[in-house]
Amino acid sequence: MNRYPLWKNLLIGLVLLWGLIYTLPNFYGEVPAVQVSSGKATLKLDAGATQKRVEEILSTAGIPHEGLFSDFNSVRARFRDTDTQLKAKDAIEKAFNPNAADPSYVVALNLLSASPQWLTSIGALPMYLGLDLRGGVHFLLQVDMKGAVTKRLDSTTGDLRTLLRDKNVRHAGINREGQTVVIKFRDVEAQSRARAVITASTNDLQLTEGQDGADFKITATLSPLAQKSIQEFALKQNITTLHNRINELGVAEPVIQQQGLDRIVVQLPGVQDVAKAKDILGRTATLEIRMVDDTPGALEAALNGAVPPGAEVYNDREGRPLLVRKQVVLTGERLTDAQPGFDGQTHEAAVHLTLDSAGARIFKDVTRENVNKRMAILLIEKGKGEVVTAPVIRGEIGGGRVQISGRMSSEEATDTALLLRAGSLAAPMEIIEERTIGPSLGAENISKGFHSTLWGFVAIGIFMCAYYLLFGLVSVLALASNLLLLIALLSLLQATLTLPGIAAIALTLGMAIDANVLINERIREELRNGSTPQAAISAGYDRAFDTILDSNVTTLIAGVALLVFGSGPVRGFAVVHCLGILTSMFSAILVSRGLVNLIYGRKRKLDKLAIGQIWKPGS
Repeated sequence: MNRYPLWKNLLIGLVLLWGLIYTLPNFYGEVPAVQVSSGKATLKLDAGATQKRVEEILSTAGIPHEGLFSDFNSVRARFRDTDTQLKAKDAIEKAFNPNAADPSYVVALNLLSASPQWLTSIGALPMYLGLDLRGGVHFLLQVDMKGAVTKRLDSTTGDLRTLLRDKNVRHAGINREGQTVVIKFRDVEAQSRARAVITASTNDLQLTEGQDGADFKITATLSPLAQKSIQEFALKQNITTLHNRINELGVAEPVIQQQGLDRIVVQLPGVQDVAKAKDILGRTATLEIRMVDDTPGALEAALNGAVPPGAEVYNDREGRPLLVRKQVVLTGERLTDAQPGFDGQTHEAAVHLTLDSAGARIFKDVTRENVNKRMAILLIEKGKGEVVTAPVIRGEIGGGRVQISGRMSSEEATDTALLLRAGSLAAPMEIIEERTIGPSLGAENISKGFHSTLWGFVAIGIFMCAYYLLFGLVSVLALASNLLLLIALLSLLQATLTLPGIAAIALTLGMAIDANVLINERIREELRNGSTPQAAISAGYDRAFDTILDSNVTTLIAGVALLVFGSGPVRGFAVVHCLGILTSMFSAILVSRGLVNLIYGRKRKLDKLAIGQIWKPGS
C-alpha cells in the first residue's frame, strides 16, 4: 500500500543527486581572473587560438593559473590570488596590445567561480549575483526620441530634394521646420505634381497643402505609425549597441533592458569604475564607404612613409594594409538596414544592405563610374578606423539594395551585418540617474539575506519536529530538498539572484511547508476517524493532493502574471517564486511520501505513527 516501485525511488534519488551537484558551485565562491575580449568592433575573437596564446604567455612568464575558460566573445584565466592576477594582466596586456595607444584587445580584471573543473565541464555554474548583492554601477538612460525623429526628418529633407530634382519638379526651397518638412513652390501646378511624386514614393509622410503669401507649400509630417516605428527601432538599436560595448568591461551578467517607452536601464554588477563605464556607454562610432586606391606602387610607397595626397592607410580585419581615399562616398546615416543572406548566383554567404533614396542614387553613380575597382567599408571608432570589408564593384548597383560578398562564412556575414547595423547609437542618450553600490554593501546584503533564510528554515524545522515528531522531521527533509532543487534550477538557468529573489526563496520555504502541514493534518484526521496507520498514510497523501494542487495553481497564476507584466526586481521575484512553487510540489508530495514509505512502508502491522498528539472527539 505504501511502497514506491524501485524505479520511482531511483528517479527521486537521481533528481536529488542532480540538485546537489548543480547547487555545489554556489558554495565555492569566486576567485580573481583576467578576461581577454575584442576591443574593436571589426576584430572578431578566435576563442580557441586566443586561449592557446594566453596559455603560452602565462607559461613563458612563469605565472601559474587555476584554469582557462572561453566562450564566443572572451577568454578568461583564473588565478589563486590578486597578486598573481595583476602580474598576469600586465603580461597579457603587453603581449596582446604592443601599441598601448591603439589597443586591439581589452584585458580586464574579473571574478570567476572557484568551482572545480569537473563541475564546470558538465555546465554546473553558480548563479549570477545582481547589483544589490555584488555591488556595481546602475545607470538610467533617457533616449532622445525627438532627436531620433528629427534625425529622420533631416534625412527625409535631403531625400525629397533629390526626388524632386530627379523628377524635374521645380520648388522654391525645402527646409525642416521643427517636426515638419516644408516645401515651397511658385505655382499650384508644381505643388500638385510634387504631391503626386512624393505620395508615389513613400507612405511614411502625411502631406498638407497650403499657401504662404504668394508661395504655395506642402507641409510633410511623419505618420504616427512611422514615428512609432522610428522610436522602437531607435530603442532596440541602442540596446544592441550597448550590449556590444559593455562586453569590453568584462561584466559577467549585465542587465540592459527597456524601461517604459523611452528609457534604458543598465546595471553592471562588479564594475566600480564609473568613469570607464560612462566612457563606454557614451562612445560613438560611424560607418563610412570610400574608394580604395589601387594605383600600382602607391600602397608600397605609403607604407614607406610617402602617403599620396588625399589618401590614408587602414588595416582590414586580417591586419592587411589598404590605401583608402579620404573622400567619403557614403556614411552610415544613409544605411537603413543590413541583413545576412546568400548570393543568388554563387550561393556564397553575403550581406544585403538597404540604403535610403539619396544613398541609393549616390551609390548608383559611384558604382557606375568605378566598375572593377574596390570599395572599402570602414568603421570609425575612438578616432581610429578599420576596414570591415573591401569588395570589388562588378557593375552598376541601383535600387538601394547592395550586396557584399566574397570569401566569407555565414557567421562572418552575420557578424558583418551586425557591425553595419549596430555600429553607432540610433538616437542620442543622456544619463539621468546613476548609482554606485560598493562590494562591502553587497556582501552585507548577501549575509543578511542568507541569515534570514537560514533562521527562517531553522524556526520552521524546530516547530515541525516539535509538533509532528518524526513526520515533522520528514517534512523538514522535504523542505531541504525543495531548497536544494530550487537553487540547482536557478544555477542551471544562470539566473541573476537579487534581494527580491532571496525574499522569494524565504517566501517559498513558508509556502512549501504548508503542503506538508496539510498532509500531516489529513493523516491525523484519518487516524481520528479510526483508520489503520497504513491506511491513514495512504489516504492522507491522496486526499491532500487536490487541496495542495489547487492552492499552488492559484499562487502560480499570480506568479506568472508578475512574470509577464512585471519588470526589474518584480520580475526577478516572480521567476524565483514560480520555480519555487514547482519544486515545492515535487518535494512535498514525492520526496516526503518516498521517505515515509521507506520508514513505514515495509511494516505490515503498525500500532501507531510518530505524528504528534492526536486529539479525538470526547478525549
